[in-house]
Amino acid sequence: MKDTTITDSIIYIGADDKEIRLFESQYEVPNGMAYNSYLIKDKKNVVLDTIDRNVTNTWLVNLEKELNGEEVDYLVVSHLEPDHAYNIGLLARKYPKMKIIGNAMTFKMLPNFFDLDITQRKVEVKEGETLNFGKHTLQFFMAPMVHWPEVMVTYDHNDKVLFSADGFGKFGTLNTEEDWDCEARRYYFGIVGKYGAQVQALLKKVAKLEIDIICPLHGPILKENLGHYIEKYDIWSSYRPEDEGVHIACASIYGNTLAVARQLKEILERKGAKKVVLTDLVKEDMAEAVEDAFRYGKIVLAASSYNAGVFVPMQQFLTKLKERNYQNRKVALIENGSWAPSAAKTMREILQEMKEIEIIEPSVTIQSTMKPENIEQMEKLAEAIMGGE
Repeated sequence: MKDTTITDSIIYIGADDKEIRLFESQYEVPNGMAYNSYLIKDKKNVVLDTIDRNVTNTWLVNLEKELNGEEVDYLVVSHLEPDHAYNIGLLARKYPKMKIIGNAMTFKMLPNFFDLDITQRKVEVKEGETLNFGKHTLQFFMAPMVHWPEVMVTYDHNDKVLFSADGFGKFGTLNTEEDWDCEARRYYFGIVGKYGAQVQALLKKVAKLEIDIICPLHGPILKENLGHYIEKYDIWSSYRPEDEGVHIACASIYGNTLAVARQLKEILERKGAKKVVLTDLVKEDMAEAVEDAFRYGKIVLAASSYNAGVFVPMQQFLTKLKERNYQNRKVALIENGSWAPSAAKTMREILQEMKEIEIIEPSVTIQSTMKPENIEQMEKLAEAIMGGE
């Protein structure tokens, strides 16, 4: 990001990590990751969040350049996760007069990470409270469990900027040219997806604000078409299907179940399905599969039986969906088993623990390899899936 100016007095001081390959040691980020930090220059200099350890040096250079010899007067701590808070201790030592702004939970959790005596330095804010720094008046709104309990967002009344913590973030560096929706969706359902009710509560709070710019802690600064991003968050956090289509998630041991899934995809497309996405859970990114499961209103689970249960990748996939409050979807089942098929029973049991899941009947059972009668069964299953399309 060459232009660091967000407004005439709000400056971007974050940095890109182009070397990272796994964010949170689990999410593939082939285009790296942006760690955002901001500086408000006013009668008092206010930093909003620090940065991940891997890009500390770049961040310090950016900060000191913009300060031009001045001090940091205040640090706002939106979120204590180490990718944003790693340098709180460093900044506190470097600027001993700096005050730290947070909420009650922030200061309760802070000693978990830092051995700092901030008795005389902490500024504790409550819901809706404001602090004035000159031209800029900042207002603070609590966002517990979006996605940690201490999270809060900050609104600048002067420039109508919402500093949204992890909200509205995405994977990828700032100079990555890619569709925002895709990587923001994968980010959201991977990291925040469990907490839809809490996101809905936060959206209701910020709906009352006049927002011209959204500054997240990951991903690009959002200045245009804000209604689009807010609408996506409303859809995602209320667990509504985003697009019309069918997602086929397949866990195949030797390829026979995958062949069945491919056959069903062809049948669905022939019958006029608007969009059919097939994911090989054995080889493809699980986070992408989770993203597509939430994106579409219908899903087909095709899996081999394994140890009187279901093949491990499907078990892991369904566990991830359950952890993220997967709900309000129509689900069809295909199982494969050479002598005692068990996958469908196991998948049903897991699905029964989720909310508002409708099982599309009839399910299909394959014994080892696909037979002509299985194709007939899939034709009927496809018709049931297409019902209502």
